[in-house]
Amino acid sequence: MTHDFIPSNDGKFAAWLQLATDYLNSHATGWQIPAGTMTELTALQSDFASKYETAENPATRTSVAILAKTEARKAVETKIREVLKAYVTYNPAVTDEDRRAMELPVHKTTRTPAPVATTYPDFDVDSGTIRRLILNFYDRGQKKSKAKPLGQHCAEIRWALLDTPPASLKDLINSSVDTHTPFTLEFDENERGKNVYFALCWENTRGEKGPWSEIQSAIIP
Repeated sequence: MTHDFIPSNDGKFAAWLQLATDYLNSHATGWQIPAGTMTELTALQSDFASKYETAENPATRTSVAILAKTEARKAVETKIREVLKAYVTYNPAVTDEDRRAMELPVHKTTRTPAPVATTYPDFDVDSGTIRRLILNFYDRGQKKSKAKPLGQHCAEIRWALLDTPPASLKDLINSSVDTHTPFTLEFDENERGKNVYFALCWENTRGEKGPWSEIQSAIIP
């Protein structure tokens, strides 16, 4: 679970917390939640509810009351997360109906297959540092964005040092992958001045590749 299911507004949080705590208490035995755990959670929930009411009442609203409410929320929010993670998230006894009753997210049990890329990475080569080439890659036509296409895990980079332009991708005998731009290659001193040829493609989370880019070259500085 992520933090998104917990309301950020204190009033909505107080209402949700009461609902969740009551539901957990009523199912504690079946879900094997220790009595001590529920006693601690219930006490923290009551403490927050009391301090929230004090902080929201114009007659008792002071900086001290607001700080006390904030600290009480931190304590109970930490505890409710721990309880949900330990006894709800992966508990086979908890049904989707239970999660809906507690206003928790119900996650899909199946995943939508990652699509195969229909575009290829464009890239620029930075040769500003000796013995180093840096490839800044991005989706075709999206130079201002570092985001990969939907469902793509990485870019595969094929490259080779060649005296003449390659006749096909098969001539690019070295292969690397990078999940985030940029990609950096380091070279030896005796390789300075040589030509390196590159081609890139996207690869999805299932290892399926999209089309390859055009082959480009750069000189090792």
